[in-house]
Amino acid sequence: MSSETDYKIAVDVETNFISEQSTPDQNRYVFSYTITIKNEGNIAAKLLTRHWFINHANGKSEEVQGDGVIGEQPHLNPGEGFRYTSGTVLETPVGDMNGSYQMLADDGVEFDAEIPHFMLSAAPNALH
Repeated sequence: MSSETDYKIAVDVETNFISEQSTPDQNRYVFSYTITIKNEGNIAAKLLTRHWFINHANGKSEEVQGDGVIGEQPHLNPGEGFRYTSGTVLETPVGDMNGSYQMLADDGVEFDAEIPHFMLSAAPNALH
C-alpha cells in the first residue's frame, strides 16, 4: 500500500533577468530560470512531461507542454536531485510562471509534481 510520502517531488526555482538579450524598446524581456527537482519521496520516479503557464503583465498568457525538460527525462531515486536552466521571453518587464511535471514512479503510479508560482521581474526591487 502506498502513501503520500511515497510520491513527493520538491521543486525550487531561481530566476534571472538577462538584460544583454533583452530589448525593452521592442517589448522583449528575456529571463532564465534554474529549477532544482528533488525526489523527497520513498519511491524512484521519472519526469515524463512538463506543463507551464506563463503570464505577462499585459494580460497575455501562454501554455507550454512537452516531453521532459531540456531534452531530458531524468529518473530520480529517493534523495536524488536534478538541476537545469531554461528561459522564457516576456512582452513586459514583469510576469509570472507556474506549472507541473508529470511523473511516473517505479511502481507504475503516475502523479503530478507542482511547480510553485514564481515571479519574473526585470527590475530587482520592483516586487516586494
